Amino acid sequence: MKNRLLTKLGALFVMLALLMLGLSLIQDVVQDRIRNRDHAVQGVVSSLAGQQTLMGPMLVQNCTRHTSVQNGTKTELTTEKFQRMLLPDELRHEASASMQELARSLHKVNSYVLKDRIHASFANASEYLEPATGSKAGSVTSVSCEPLKIVLALSDSRGVRSARILADQTPLNAAPGTGLERYSQGIHALLPMDLLTQGKPLELSVELELVGTQRLAFVPLGSQSQVNLSADWPHPSFGGSFLPTRREIGEQGFSASWNLSALASSAQQAFREQARLCHTSHDQEAYHDSTNQDCLETLSTDFVDPVNPYSLSDRATKYGLLFVVLTFVAVAMFEVLKKLRVHPVQYLFVGSALCSFFLLLISLSEHLGFASAYAMAAVACVTLLGYYASHILGSMRRGLPFAAGIGALYALLYVLLQLEQTALVVGAIALFLVLALLMICTRHVDWYAFGNTHDPAKTGTAQP
Repeated sequence: MKNRLLTKLGALFVMLALLMLGLSLIQDVVQDRIRNRDHAVQGVVSSLAGQQTLMGPMLVQNCTRHTSVQNGTKTELTTEKFQRMLLPDELRHEASASMQELARSLHKVNSYVLKDRIHASFANASEYLEPATGSKAGSVTSVSCEPLKIVLALSDSRGVRSARILADQTPLNAAPGTGLERYSQGIHALLPMDLLTQGKPLELSVELELVGTQRLAFVPLGSQSQVNLSADWPHPSFGGSFLPTRREIGEQGFSASWNLSALASSAQQAFREQARLCHTSHDQEAYHDSTNQDCLETLSTDFVDPVNPYSLSDRATKYGLLFVVLTFVAVAMFEVLKKLRVHPVQYLFVGSALCSFFLLLISLSEHLGFASAYAMAAVACVTLLGYYASHILGSMRRGLPFAAGIGALYALLYVLLQLEQTALVVGAIALFLVLALLMICTRHVDWYAFGNTHDPAKTGTAQP
């Protein structure tokens, strides 16, 4: 048939479209499982505690301003409530996190127990927080204030396991709440006024044990802020507004340090203006939020799981179409070089086996580790395709190399899934090598003769 090649190509495009539909349905299944996992994470968060952000400690005092204005023979009295805040001159966190893996149904959630020793120094606390009285022509103003409070604000106070507050080595009684309008969650302690000595800095220490999930952040409220964080988790993702000045990451965990001056940060001003706290920084919208002036600047660390079966399965399905196309090309090369004929329906069966790999992968990885699930799904598909190819290509000698090629594709995909920074370059090099191999193998093929031949080609299977 003169147009046999064009007819075959048209049929293959139809088969490819059907397989793309199947891959899209599998991707929908993966996305549905990811949504189920997100619901499980929210279930753990609602029962335990969510992402944690630490703000403070700072000194807060609720005050009332009384103003009397003489208006002729009448005196008008007005009152105004306000808060006075003093942020630390020096703020230092010595924090260590121990990871705990929790599970809700089939889904695992990374939680942590944080032990933080916080030191804050206030150089002129007594002078700054002293109530004032003043007068102008026709008016008198006086200020009365409640007892001074030490406040440590948190994003989720349900995670507090214990807290010990000391002012100049004097233990204070910690109580829940902050009294701040925007950042109401946290702890506070009343500060005895006799601890404020004229000309002497006030030294505060807080020993805090805190539980959280997935993410930990600190707001650099000090004129000079330092955070030293260590954890037994080898896969941190540093984010927020500033990266660590020093980091060490190993197989057993990581340590990181931030050292920041208030000259480089707007956190103090934003906190006084009650700017909102933007919790997440992974997606584009959250990234936009984290750079927005309405958000508090943070020093954050996400405890990510690089072998999360759902994220890896989602990444794997994105390579599904490439897998099918490369496999179709491999079968077509056998047709061209060995003068065989493979029916489009047989192409469809081969592509369907490849698609089933991704469904096997997501279903098995929910019960097994990702590596084990990947190996089982790959071995099953390679075995099936090798057996089937031995029949459609006419012999075991042709089927085994075909199966080996499919196995190499699965091995390459696994390598790409494990890589982060170099996945693109490795994938590009691999595709170039495949293209080069195809061009070398078909350099002597007369494509005009192949498209116009009338003679039936040899085949190891039934004629279409």
